[in-house]
Amino acid sequence: MRMETGLAHFWAQGDWLTHAVAILLAVLSVASWYVIAAKAYGVWQARRCHARALASFWGAPSLPAAIEAIRREDRTGILASLAIAGANAAELHRLHADRGIGAGVSVSEFVTRSLRSQIVEAQASIESGLTFLASVGSTAPFIGLFGTVWGIYHALVGLSGATQVVLDKVAGPVGEALIMTAAGLFVAIPAVLAYNACARGNRLTLARLDGFAHDLHAYLTTGLRGRPGDKLVDLGAVRVSRSG
Repeated sequence: MRMETGLAHFWAQGDWLTHAVAILLAVLSVASWYVIAAKAYGVWQARRCHARALASFWGAPSLPAAIEAIRREDRTGILASLAIAGANAAELHRLHADRGIGAGVSVSEFVTRSLRSQIVEAQASIESGLTFLASVGSTAPFIGLFGTVWGIYHALVGLSGATQVVLDKVAGPVGEALIMTAAGLFVAIPAVLAYNACARGNRLTLARLDGFAHDLHAYLTTGLRGRPGDKLVDLGAVRVSRSG
């Protein structure tokens, strides 16, 4: 008589630890796919609207009109927040340059500080979730492997009282236990691939943000837009390491 095998049989024969590992992998899979979808949408939206938002900003006749234009076109809010922060810093310096803790600080340094702070905040927002994907990609295979080892041990313990052990009785439980390793890989591989893809997309977005910050700094401090490639201030020096 052939021994019953399959996912349902494996679940029915498993103990609480096997069930906990399977549920944990299922939760990690659902959570990672949610993060993947959210990050993919963010990268797609940035590619779709940032070029148009920058064109609208630099094509506006005045700074207030430019702020309004970039707020309307930038669906991500990343470039718009940088433009607003820089404009507010320039205006604040103009009104309070002769008093307060900012007294004696040049408009260039004052605007640079504001842009630096906004770049750090934008980077934190852009890269949120990547740490989770990296953690899932690195730990899920080992979680699945632990489930496999425990499942094999549980199956062998169940056969320990048998007077005669044949291959058919061993192969079924062991094969079912190996499903946990496959489940761990199923969870980890999409997370790793998504992490690499999102990291590349984020680098492109941050490069665009950095270039806009240099041009914006030149415009707010001199009234002229910096030429592409000019490095007026070292805003990139505040770039923090990639994190979630």
